[in-house]
Amino acid sequence: MRNLTALTSTRVVIAHRLSTLQQADRIYVLQAGRIVQSGSFDELMEGDGVFRELVRRQVA
Repeated sequence: MRNLTALTSTRVVIAHRLSTLQQADRIYVLQAGRIVQSGSFDELMEGDGVFRELVRRQVA
């Protein structure tokens, strides 16, 4: 991910690991093919939604 950060272009990253998502400028959360949430890691963790639940399950 550090190598990707050095690029000055837009990147689309599909990730399952939280460490990858924590460095993203913007995260889009898909559910059933639709965007249901978007924001930074911290913004999504503050809200009560799909993203926070996925993180909770992965950390548990």
